[in-house]
Amino acid sequence: MEETTFAADPMRLMIAAAVGIIVLLVLIIKFKLHPVLSMMISAIIIGAGAGMPLTMISDTVEKGVGKTLQGIALLVGLGSMFGGILEVSGGAQRIAETLIDKFGQKKAGWALGLTGLVIGTTVFFEAGVVVLIPLAFSVAKQTKKSTLYYAIPLLSGLASGYAFVPPSAGSVLVANALGVNLGTMIMVGIPTALICMLVSGIIWGGFIGNKIFTELPANVGEIKDDGKELPSFGLVLGVILIPLVLILLSTLSKYMPLPAGVQDVLGFLGKPFLALTIATLAAMYFLGIRRGFSGAQLKKILDHSLRPVGMILLVIASGGVIRWMLQDSGLGNIIGPALEKSGLPLILIAFFIAILVRASVGSSIVAMTMASGIMATMPAVMDTSMLYRAAMCCAICGGATALSHVNDAGFWLVGTFLEIDEKTTLKSWTIMETLIGVTALIVSLVISIFA
Repeated sequence: MEETTFAADPMRLMIAAAVGIIVLLVLIIKFKLHPVLSMMISAIIIGAGAGMPLTMISDTVEKGVGKTLQGIALLVGLGSMFGGILEVSGGAQRIAETLIDKFGQKKAGWALGLTGLVIGTTVFFEAGVVVLIPLAFSVAKQTKKSTLYYAIPLLSGLASGYAFVPPSAGSVLVANALGVNLGTMIMVGIPTALICMLVSGIIWGGFIGNKIFTELPANVGEIKDDGKELPSFGLVLGVILIPLVLILLSTLSKYMPLPAGVQDVLGFLGKPFLALTIATLAAMYFLGIRRGFSGAQLKKILDHSLRPVGMILLVIASGGVIRWMLQDSGLGNIIGPALEKSGLPLILIAFFIAILVRASVGSSIVAMTMASGIMATMPAVMDTSMLYRAAMCCAICGGATALSHVNDAGFWLVGTFLEIDEKTTLKSWTIMETLIGVTALIVSLVISIFA
C-alpha cells in the first residue's frame, strides 16, 4: 500500500470528503449527470477541499485510473468476449435446456437458477436476461404458473453469479481493490452465490410466484425456435469451467506437495488474464470454428461483445480516482481508527457503505467501486487475512446488489421484459435483490469467524 507525504487537517479532510460525496449524489440523483463526470468532479472537490497541492491532485487522478484499471481492464474485456461467444453459439441456451430436462418441470426453478448462476459469471447481467428469459417463459407457458415462479430463480442466479463469482466484472473489481486472490474469491464466492440463489431465487421465487400471478408477455407466442443446432452440454460446461479450474489450480498448487516446476507452470496458467485468454480461445475454436463460424463472424461477435466494456471501465476508473484521492489525502488513517472504535465488524461497515451508495445512486458497479475503494484506504482492512477480505468482498457485492429500485436500470429492464407494473416489480425483483444482499452479509459474517 503506497504512502503519501501529504497530511491534511483531520477536520478539514472530513468536511471535504463529506462535501465531495454529497456533491456526487446530488449530481447523479438531482441533475442526472453521468456517473463518470460526477465521480471526477467529486474526487477533485475532495482533493482541493482537503488542501492537497494541485499537482498532487492531478497525479492522484492519473494514478487512480492506472492502478484501478491495471488489474481489471484486460479481465473485463476477455470475460466479455468469452461471454459473447457463449451467448451467440447457443451455449447458454444449451445449459438451461439440459438442466430443465434433468430436473423436470417441477424443479425447473432450480434448473433456471443454476443456469443463471453459471452464465452470470461470464456475461453481463443484461445479456443474460435477454438470452435466458424466453426459457423461463417457455416453462411457464407449459405449466400455466406465474412467470415470476420461474423468472425470479433465473434472475437470482444471474445476479448472484455476477456479484460473487469471478471472472464476472463485479467480483473481479472488488477482489482487485481489496487485494484478494481470484482463486480465493472463487472458493468463497461459489458457496455464497449458491446460498443466495437458494434463498432469493428458489425459496422467495416459489413464494412470490404462488402469491402473485403474472401473465405471459403478449409477444411470447411470437417467440419461435430458430432451429439453430446447439452445442453439446458437456462441451459448453467444459469450456465454461476452464478459467475457474485454472485459477483454482493456481491457488491450490501453493499448498500441494508438487515439484517447484509444476507449481510454476500451474501458477502461470492460473494467472487470471491467461486463464481467460485460454478460455476465450477454446470458446472460439470449440463453440465457433468447429461449429461453422467463419473468422469474420467471430470477429463481429467479439466486437459486439466489447461495446459495453468501455463504459463500464470508465465508471470503474472514475470510482478508483475517488478511492485514491481519499487514500492520498489520508482519510483512511482518520476514519479507520474511528470505525474500529465503533465496535462494528469491518464487514458490516463495508456492507452498509455499499448498500447506501446502491440505494442512492442505483448503479451496482458504482456502489462496488466506492465501497471497496473506501475500505481499501483503511490500514486495518488491508492488514486482515486474505479469507477475511474475500468475505468482505462478498458483503460489498451483496450490499451493491440489494435495494434495486426505480433509479436502477435493472429494475426497469426486468419490469419491461416481464411486462409487470412498478408495484409488482418492487414486490418481486426488489425484494429478491435485497435478499441476495442480506444473505451475502450473513454468509460473509459466518466466514469471517474462521478467517
